[in-house]
Amino acid sequence: MRIDIITVSPELIKSPFEHSIIKRAIDKNFVEIHFHDLRKYALNKYGKIDDYQFGGGAGMVLMIEPIDKCISALLTQREYDEIIYMTPDAKMLNQQTANNLSTLKNIIILTGHYKGVDQRVRDRFITKEISIGDYVLSGGELAAAVLSDAVIRLIPGVLGDETSALTDSFQDNLLAPPVYTRPAEYKGMKTPGILLSGNFPEIDQWRHEEAIKRTQSIRPDLLKNDKELK
Repeated sequence: MRIDIITVSPELIKSPFEHSIIKRAIDKNFVEIHFHDLRKYALNKYGKIDDYQFGGGAGMVLMIEPIDKCISALLTQREYDEIIYMTPDAKMLNQQTANNLSTLKNIIILTGHYKGVDQRVRDRFITKEISIGDYVLSGGELAAAVLSDAVIRLIPGVLGDETSALTDSFQDNLLAPPVYTRPAEYKGMKTPGILLSGNFPEIDQWRHEEAIKRTQSIRPDLLKNDKELK
């Protein structure tokens, strides 16, 4: 997979890709990450990429021309499966979206800034808009890093245990069940005996039941349309 990230602040977003699982995925060539500084496509030598919004109002807007130049340059080099805009006024990122994106070959992620981008960018270039939550960040860079992490870890070969991602929260519309490790008892707090029994069918059933209980307690909204789990 190749991910091209268009950003006003490339230095801000690079750090999450230089550590842990994501770095190993890059080093092993499971994914390519390329950062594109929008200011290199600015209208003048002063790096102008934004302007006041028509109709008045506070906040600057990223202009269409620099974004057009950047995206158009990328499109001359290869085809892209999705051109994604990170914005709070979009559908929320969920596990199914991450699963779907992990099967693609090439994607562009455009990060917003200030009051966002000229609407004509969204109308002309963007194929998918994604939010990571009902709140506003200073820019879309951190959101792009979140999306990239959620997608990259699902690429086959990235995780050491291929089944690990399949048992994550939300994969089956449930939160993950409790997990335990050594020691079996600590300061009077015991690991549930079923997990030490070696009876894997019963362990699987216990985990499923605990996942349902946790989901009902914390995120009942995930169950409201799933009659089998109620």
